[in-house]
Amino acid sequence: MLPSRFLFRFSVPCFQSEPLWSDQGAALGERHRLAGLQDLEGSAVFADVRAAWSASGLAFSVHVQGKQASPWCRINRIGDSDSFQLWIDTRDVHNVHRASRFCHWFIALPFGGGGRADQPLVQWMPIPRARDNPAAIADGLLQARSERLPGGYRLDVLLPAASLTGYDPAEHPRLGFTYAVIDRELGEQTLSAGAPLPYREDPSLWATLELVEPIRK
Repeated sequence: MLPSRFLFRFSVPCFQSEPLWSDQGAALGERHRLAGLQDLEGSAVFADVRAAWSASGLAFSVHVQGKQASPWCRINRIGDSDSFQLWIDTRDVHNVHRASRFCHWFIALPFGGGGRADQPLVQWMPIPRARDNPAAIADGLLQARSERLPGGYRLDVLLPAASLTGYDPAEHPRLGFTYAVIDRELGEQTLSAGAPLPYREDPSLWATLELVEPIRK
C-alpha cells in the first residue's frame, strides 16, 4: 500500500534565525518545529525536528525521545547507524526522478566520531542514480553538536551556504526537502513519503521547505 503522503505535495515553513549557530549549537524555538506529517498515516512520532535558515546557511535540530538503548553509531557503517538524514534541492524541482547537481544528501550521527567515538559527525553522501553531484565540500565546513538526554539525545546540524550548491534564499526561497530519523530501536520517521518509496534518490518525492522571513513591524 502506498503511503498517504505520496498522494499530496506538501510545503512547510522554515523561519529565519539570527544568529543561526553558536558554540551551543542551534537554539531553535517552537516556531522552528517542522510539521509532523506522519499523523496522516498514524505513524509514531519519536523525534522533534526543527529547522531555520539565514543567508549563511541552514540549521537543524532533532530531539529523539523514548529510547531504552544507547544510540547505535559506527563511523565505518554510517549508512546503518542511528542517524538524522537530510535531502535538500536548492531548486525545488519535483518533476524529475533523478537528482541534479543542486540536490544534496547529508547523514549526521549523534555519536561515533572522535577518538572515543563520543562526538557527533555529519557527512555528505552521493545520491544514488544522480545525474550529477554538487560541488565538493571543504573539510571541516559541516558542523554538528550533540548531547545525551534521558531516553534519547539531541543533535544539531549546521549546513553552511558554501556546502549547498545553488543556495540563494533571495532568488530561490523554496527548497526541495525531506528528512529521515533512523533508529534501530524506534524505527524510521520521515517528513514526506517514506519507505517503500525510493525517497532517498527521487526528488519528486520530497516536500518543499519555504524560507520565511520575519514579519517587519
